Amino acid sequence: MTAIKHALQRDIFTPNDERLLSIVNVCKAGKKKRNCFLCATVTTERPVQVNVVKVKKSDKGDFYKRQTAWALRDLGVVDAKDAVKENPEFDLHFDKVYKWVASSTVEKNTFISCIWKLNQRYLRKKIDFINVSSQLLEESVPSGENQSVAGGDEEAVDEYQELNAREEQDIEIMMEGCEYAISNAEAFAEKLSRELQVLDGANIQSIMASEKQVNILMKLLDEALKEVDQIELKLSSYEEMLQSVKEQMDQISESNHLIHLSNTNNVKLLSEIEFLVNHMDLAKGHIKALQEGDLTSSRGIEACTNAADALLQCMNVALRPGHDMLHAVKQQQQRFSDLREQFARRLASHLNSVFVQQGHDQSSTLAQHSVELTLPNHHPFHRDLLRYAKLMEWLKNTDYGKYEGLTKNYMDYLSRLYEREIKDFFEVAKIKMTGTTREGKKFGLHGSSGKLTGSTSSLNKLSVQSSGNRRSQSSSLLDMGNMSASDLDVADRTKFDKIFEQVLSELEPLCLAEQDFISKFFKLQQHQSTSGTATNEVEEMDGVALSRSYTSGGPQTISSEKDMIRQMMTKIFRCIEPELNNLIALGDKIDSFNSLYMLVKMSHHVWTAQNVDPASFLSTTLGNVLVTVKRNFDKCISNQMKQMDEVKISKKSKVGILPFVAEFEEFAALAESIFKNAERRGDLDKAYIKLIRAVFVSVEKVANESQKTPRDVVMMENFHHIFATLSRLKISCLEAEKKEAKQKYTDHLQSYVIYSLGQPLEKLNHFFEGVEARVAQGIREEEVSYQLAFNKQELRKVIKEYPGKEVKKGLDNLYKKVDKHLCEEENLLQVVWHSMQDEFIRQYKHFEGLIARCYPGSGITMEFTIQDILDYCSSIAQSH
Repeated sequence: MTAIKHALQRDIFTPNDERLLSIVNVCKAGKKKRNCFLCATVTTERPVQVNVVKVKKSDKGDFYKRQTAWALRDLGVVDAKDAVKENPEFDLHFDKVYKWVASSTVEKNTFISCIWKLNQRYLRKKIDFINVSSQLLEESVPSGENQSVAGGDEEAVDEYQELNAREEQDIEIMMEGCEYAISNAEAFAEKLSRELQVLDGANIQSIMASEKQVNILMKLLDEALKEVDQIELKLSSYEEMLQSVKEQMDQISESNHLIHLSNTNNVKLLSEIEFLVNHMDLAKGHIKALQEGDLTSSRGIEACTNAADALLQCMNVALRPGHDMLHAVKQQQQRFSDLREQFARRLASHLNSVFVQQGHDQSSTLAQHSVELTLPNHHPFHRDLLRYAKLMEWLKNTDYGKYEGLTKNYMDYLSRLYEREIKDFFEVAKIKMTGTTREGKKFGLHGSSGKLTGSTSSLNKLSVQSSGNRRSQSSSLLDMGNMSASDLDVADRTKFDKIFEQVLSELEPLCLAEQDFISKFFKLQQHQSTSGTATNEVEEMDGVALSRSYTSGGPQTISSEKDMIRQMMTKIFRCIEPELNNLIALGDKIDSFNSLYMLVKMSHHVWTAQNVDPASFLSTTLGNVLVTVKRNFDKCISNQMKQMDEVKISKKSKVGILPFVAEFEEFAALAESIFKNAERRGDLDKAYIKLIRAVFVSVEKVANESQKTPRDVVMMENFHHIFATLSRLKISCLEAEKKEAKQKYTDHLQSYVIYSLGQPLEKLNHFFEGVEARVAQGIREEEVSYQLAFNKQELRKVIKEYPGKEVKKGLDNLYKKVDKHLCEEENLLQVVWHSMQDEFIRQYKHFEGLIARCYPGSGITMEFTIQDILDYCSSIAQSH
């Protein structure tokens, strides 16, 4: 074991500046026997660190390696298992319990004894030793000795001590003086023994010589011991005196502690009392304001508002644990609840009285506005009520039931008031639209309800009139609705437009002002949603469903407060939508074209309302009414298309410009003036497409049915009129139809000219048609003259039948016939005559070309020239 200890010191601990004090060969309890060494070491440098190191033999060789190290200060318990019987097992309690089995009980005891001494020297008895024999713990390290790490306990513990450098040097000098020390160790040992005996004898003689001095020293020591005994007696008396002082100081300290604790408790108690007084004490002025405050004056309302806020703060104070168990706190909370209930009843009663008084005050102003197309101003009433806005917010937060009751009462009173005002307002508007009350009765307007009665008048049956009368009566064809337009003119429609605009302009600020007031007075946010999650309850408030939910904090709206505002507005202004629909029905009955004005105005107001708030009551209501207006507009378009299908033409007079074509022109002109810069231009564009297609179909239908006027003339004149109308109005959505109308006009003009020119030179046309047929069959042009039916003699015979005089006569007859076919309104006679002149000259040149190619060198020419044709046409046109 000594050799192993020396090897471990040299190989492992010396390089780390450590000294090995004790070693024990151990293995872990209960496992496979793998031996290792536990070493107790100290560092050679200060401060001294004491460690327990686990060393094991390497698997790859015979050298040892350091595996684990624990600081001795981390050792809590040393358990030797049995203090009486020999037992090699022991436990060391570091961060966990390590169980070991030593190779022998002696090694275990030696190692534990070393650990105990190190504990005494460096750790001051911080380690617990259990089941350890008292014999191992007898030796103690004196606390007053200043021994170095190299001496003292370590030397006693250490069985083997390494020679230092000086000792090694002395031994070497001694061995050099005895040259035979190496060859004869026994002789060297005998020499050393003799020298040691000589030194011992010298030491004994020296001691005996100094016996006198030793006696003197012993006497001094005895005297010193007596002095020490006296000092110990004095120290004992001092200790007894200090013990009584210590007891008194302990009592004083305990008394000071109790005083400090009492002061601390008093401070905390004072803090709690100040908290309750500061947060749950309501001023007498506030109490008086809540009980007797004047709710009619501005100063009284302000005092009540401040008192209500103070009461709410007192009631909502966050009490600390245990406060709610205090009797005074319970009494104060009950007093606050009674004050809240009393003031809430007084406030609700006063506001209900204000609502009722408002109805009476506003009723007195209805007569003033009955003759004017204006709605009464509610701003003064709103201004007076807004003084109570903060109190309403307080009521909403503290007593939602009374707040909801006030909301319901406000809607009830105001809905009846607004219903009277709005119905009277619409009554005035209807009277102004119809002119007089008598005229209103003619349109089915009875009483103040403003409802339309009676059946719709039958549609006018339009017939084709003479061209002279048609232009003078074109204005009468504008209205294709329920009644004759002879009683109406542009001024009437402008008047209706202004009245309708004024109606909308009066309603819009009224609704916006009321909505803004509701939001401010009832503290409902228009642009912020609040929701609660709990049990739902739906209350019916005179047909208006209000969704509510109940949580621990009180009722809250499930839907947004914005929806609540819209529901209240719907209840208050429930008569606006039906009254607007009645007014629209009246306007449509007066003149179906009024739907154009209403569509533009209503679209503009809906667009404006949606830009402000798309989900507001005003936006929703106007949107619903706009649907009705759009249906009336679509109905107006459908009626026009239906009347196009039902139009009848006279069999005895020429057709000319069809009435629905002229009506489309005037409708488009009117619509363009109304829809200029309008928001709903798309609706008009769709109507244009439907109408123009119906016009095209109806023109072709009438042209096919025409007996007096040729089909080409009907098509040519009407499509020319349509093309001129679309070119003048420049309607972008009808560009394709404009091109189509021009093409149809051109095609039928050409067809009519060719058909008409075939009659004056009928035989000549037939002859050259036969020539072209022979050429088409494959006969060469220069060989056509050899055909019996188309020889030169036959050609001369046909040409002689059409001298210049006959041609002029035929053209004159043709001019008269064309004049009978065409109408004066469109003024196409000269256009058609010029086209016929050009076509006639083209045919003349064609005939001359055929003669030159098929009858070359024959010298055959027409009886008249191109110049003759120009002179004939010019002369005929001037004569007529």
